[in-house]
Amino acid sequence: MVSSAPLIPLNSGTSIPQVGFGVFLIPPEDTQRAVEDALEVGYRHIDTATAYRNEAEVGAAVRASGLPREEVFVTTKLRNDDHAAGDVEGAFERSLQALDLGYIDLYLIHWPMPRVDRYVDTWRAFDPFRADGRARSIGVSNFHVAHLERIIAETGVTPAMNQVELHPTFQQRELRAFHAAHGIQTEAWAPLGQGRYDIFNLPPMQRAAAAHGVTPAQVVLRWHLQTGIVALPKSSFRERMRENLDITGFELSADEMAAIDALDENKRLAADPDDFNS
Repeated sequence: MVSSAPLIPLNSGTSIPQVGFGVFLIPPEDTQRAVEDALEVGYRHIDTATAYRNEAEVGAAVRASGLPREEVFVTTKLRNDDHAAGDVEGAFERSLQALDLGYIDLYLIHWPMPRVDRYVDTWRAFDPFRADGRARSIGVSNFHVAHLERIIAETGVTPAMNQVELHPTFQQRELRAFHAAHGIQTEAWAPLGQGRYDIFNLPPMQRAAAAHGVTPAQVVLRWHLQTGIVALPKSSFRERMRENLDITGFELSADEMAAIDALDENKRLAADPDDFNS
């Protein structure tokens, strides 16, 4: 088994493993096997969402693993339909029951959907989940600075996490600076660019991979770790899972980090949260 990822403290007083296993686009019928494999390899952080339709299978895998519940960090997210309908309490309880793990480690608003304009009310409804222990931490996903400023100003509650698109050509520097100033942890849901551009053949990745005897993917994930970002790589293949987690045995030099930093084009590959409203 590969060593588990380092822990990052959250403003809620809990800690999150810095590399997690994401189950986006893994079909429900394949999810339990994939998560069991990930846990056997050494992952202790699983990221799902109601919209992925595989919460029950994630919970079943965690229970089947035999690991103590407190050793596995599980994130799920409020579905946009429930957010728009204002059914926050009901949606949370359905996720809690589907996972069947006693509590949720981190519960996120999946998208702000600003034109629907419910994200402040939804965020206000999240706080009781944290207060009564049903969720150990609460946070958001795909929020811009303006969305964060508004929920903090109007509720007085700062998210523990903002999970966003982030990879070497879209580094979210302004957003990360806001997070750092307010004690919000940054998490990347597309740390390897989701295969939408040829990230692994970029010269900085090739050079660093050759220098350290690792793969370009491991170089990219190591860059996330050294930048302080929580990363969520996804793979259904056990050997790739192992490779993605095995990134603590080398360190990128300052020059190698700077070369990857210089790749930033502010190039978003997925939807802009301001335009995603359904």
